[in-house]
Amino acid sequence: MLITGETGTGKELVARALHRHSLRADKPFVALNTAAIPADLLESELFGHEAGAFTGANKRHPGRFEQAEGGTLFLDEIGDMPLPLQTRLLRVLAEGEFYRVGGRELIKVDVRVIAATHQDLEAKAVRGEFRADLLHRLDVMRLSLPPLRARREDIDLLAQRFMLRAAVEMHSEPKLLKPEALKFLRQQVWPGNVRQLENFCRRLAVMAPGREIGLADLPVNTLAGFGLTAPSPDDEYAAEQPAPAVGSDLMLPPDPRQGLLYQHGAATANEQRRAVRHAETLAADWKVSLREEVRRALRAQESGIYDAALAAFERVVLDAALEVTKTNRFEAAKMLGIGRNTITRKLGSSRGKRKPV
Repeated sequence: MLITGETGTGKELVARALHRHSLRADKPFVALNTAAIPADLLESELFGHEAGAFTGANKRHPGRFEQAEGGTLFLDEIGDMPLPLQTRLLRVLAEGEFYRVGGRELIKVDVRVIAATHQDLEAKAVRGEFRADLLHRLDVMRLSLPPLRARREDIDLLAQRFMLRAAVEMHSEPKLLKPEALKFLRQQVWPGNVRQLENFCRRLAVMAPGREIGLADLPVNTLAGFGLTAPSPDDEYAAEQPAPAVGSDLMLPPDPRQGLLYQHGAATANEQRRAVRHAETLAADWKVSLREEVRRALRAQESGIYDAALAAFERVVLDAALEVTKTNRFEAAKMLGIGRNTITRKLGSSRGKRKPV
């Protein structure tokens, strides 16, 4: 099984939930972050080693596969695993057996492997950085976790849960987030996703002076430290409006789930007319157009600029490829040099909430 999603979306929590609700729930759940262990030690961590296998190996050491016997082994950041180890892992997944480092005894195991990554493994496979056969072996079932900005309706419950957890950890009375503070949090992009929100709430639990936390109680230095936009007195947090459609075809269309590059009412009518005329002169060079639009968004102090620009670029590229191939996703993926699953995933996260470019 493969779990994909940006860093901080809770991939390990999902893996633990899958284990907890499976027939292996009474067996071990063993987690290993393959990116956190040096490559020369990762093999021993996975498969164990015999005494004397290398300098410092004074006794036999069982690896994570043996520790997870009968249960689940969670391999986080699988995209960072070195290619030689990918070959060994593929054999274990196929045959259910391996040798310890420096050993001659064949070890047989019954372990369910759940892998996770924030990287595009299809693209890495095309570049030769990840074994395609290992990807196919892991990708029997895939769960793609959406970023927090794509499920803003969860922020209220998550924030309240994290505030309560922080209070329990500090043995203090729980602090409450006022509605305007929650709406402010919902309007942030949260590039670090759920993990960033949790750490922010923990900081609030420590720094906020009162029991109820409003906009005025959000420390400016805390917001800046977490990459959040400080609320302005002119901001209206009493009501949230859905992201509007783009007024001009010459502007990059925003994705309401990825942040906004353009908002109606954010500029005067004269400013909008000037922007349209300026965009017309730049239409021949999309790079210049993109640069100018990002500059405009930066001057307007809009949030989520990077995510919105990246999402808009991806949509334009995918739509153009599908138009050329007459909506044949396989051919479009081949022409773009990416996996078909990548196209399906990206279209699935953006279609239905926007009109085609």
